[in-house]
Amino acid sequence: MNTADTPTALEIDTPSFLETITQEFTDPEMLAEAKMLAATQSNIVLASSSPYRKSLLCRILDDFVCSSPAIDESRYADEPFSVLAERLAIEKAGKLRTQFPEHLIIGSDQVASLEVAGHAIQLCKPITKERCFEQLHQCQGQTLIFYTGLCLLNSHTGAIQSSVETYQTKFRALSDQQIWHYIEKEPALDCAGGFKMEGLGIALFEHIRGDDPNTLIGLPLIQLVRMLKNEGVDVLC
Repeated sequence: MNTADTPTALEIDTPSFLETITQEFTDPEMLAEAKMLAATQSNIVLASSSPYRKSLLCRILDDFVCSSPAIDESRYADEPFSVLAERLAIEKAGKLRTQFPEHLIIGSDQVASLEVAGHAIQLCKPITKERCFEQLHQCQGQTLIFYTGLCLLNSHTGAIQSSVETYQTKFRALSDQQIWHYIEKEPALDCAGGFKMEGLGIALFEHIRGDDPNTLIGLPLIQLVRMLKNEGVDVLC
C-alpha cells in the first residue's frame, strides 16, 4: 500500500494536544503549522490504545484521533457481563469528553464469558503463555460468548448511543500439542480469550455465530456505521 493511501490515525495520549505541541515546537512557524493541523483534525476520537480497534476503524474512516482513557475496568458485584461491557464502553468515551469537547467519541470494551459448572466466568487477557494454555484448554468443546460494548458520544450535545453486540464461538476439541503449537505460532496474550479470530485462531473453532465478525475482533463496525449516520457522518460519502 502506498503511503498516500494509508489512513491517518493521530495518536494522542496527553491531557492536552495543543499543550503538548507547544512544548515540542520551539520554532514559532512550526508551532503555528502544528496548531493549524490540530485545529483541522477530524472530530472523531477512538477512545482506545488497542491496535486491533485502530486497525478496524481504519477500514471505514480515513482520519480520526486515538486517545487512551484511564478508567477502572473492575466488575461490580454480580454485574452481568453484557452490562459490564456496555458500561465500560460508555465510561471510556465519557472519560475523554473534557479533553475533546466538540467531538464524536467512540468507546468500546469486550468481555469474554465461559460457563463452567453452571456458572459464567470471565476470561481475561491471559498475559502469559501458561495462562493462555489454561484458558484455551478450558474452552475445548465449549461455547465462549463475547459481549462487545459500543458507545458513540457527542461530547458537544451530550448525546449517547450505546449497544452490546454478542458473538458466540464453539471451540473444537484439541490436543495439548495443538494448543501449544497455536500459542507459539500466534501468541495472542493481549486478546480476551487468548486467540485471534482474524488469524490462525480461526482453526480453533467448530463455528462462530454473530451479526458482525468485527465484533469478535473488538469493534462492531456495522453498528458503529449506523451510529455515525445518526450523527450525520456517512462513511460512504
